[in-house]
Amino acid sequence: MEGNPINWYPGHMAKARRMLEDNLKLIDVVIELVDARAPLASRNPDFDALFRGKTRVLLLNKSDLADPATNRRWIAYYKRQGIEAAEITASAQNARAQTIRLIERAAAERVKQFEQKGVKKTIRALIAGIPNVGKSTLINRVAGEKRAQTGDRPGVTKGKQWVKITPHLELLDSPGLLWPKLGDDTLARHLAFLGSINDEILNLEELAERLLSELRTLAPAALFERYKKLDADVPEGALLEGVAKSRGFILKGGVYDVERAARIVLDEFRAGRIAKVTLEQPPQEDEHGETE
Repeated sequence: MEGNPINWYPGHMAKARRMLEDNLKLIDVVIELVDARAPLASRNPDFDALFRGKTRVLLLNKSDLADPATNRRWIAYYKRQGIEAAEITASAQNARAQTIRLIERAAAERVKQFEQKGVKKTIRALIAGIPNVGKSTLINRVAGEKRAQTGDRPGVTKGKQWVKITPHLELLDSPGLLWPKLGDDTLARHLAFLGSINDEILNLEELAERLLSELRTLAPAALFERYKKLDADVPEGALLEGVAKSRGFILKGGVYDVERAARIVLDEFRAGRIAKVTLEQPPQEDEHGETE
């Protein structure tokens, strides 16, 4: 992915951003989702400016697929930054109650201000995030039924959808929003590992090989347990062949089917079947709490 040779910012993203900007005046609380396995890569840096002045809660979604200890370190890091954050698994049964509780707590001061005027305030919350972090899954869980489109590829949610949750709580689901320029190759790879960049524009074999290399460093025991014929001595560039060998993916002539192996590796990582692993650690802070 070096040099960023991908169509990172498709045209519909600009339209999605305009839609968000047009609706911000209606929003009381912004619920921002990131992927707990890559909280840096999956957090849109433009959101800080876009949602300035709005009450925000950051949710580490898919936290059940990440390393539990690192989840806690990220929560503590955000707290030191003055950001309320929590772990969540959008597909879990308790996600509905947890999300409603967080929204109501975040909006409590604004609701109180309206109550003092004799008005029962309807809270309007925005669910925001980049593609494929689980926004639609969360809104469907909170709504109690399938209200928003969901899918395992970026760009499934197409337009604005207001969803009434309780008599005094409404959620706005919105398309996943990327930012115009991605300059960090490591973060680009992490997004691709997670499926937030369309697989159809990527070299999947190269991507899966890089993922296996990172997992060998981060979670070697789990990786070798998943693919029995991989070991610490497999050289760089031959990891996919080891996976193909482990799974018996062999073409005519004894050639390993590394294309099939690549898809299996990416699918199994995204589903949390290889390891509970976090690709990124919180930034280091100096003695004054500033990030280095």
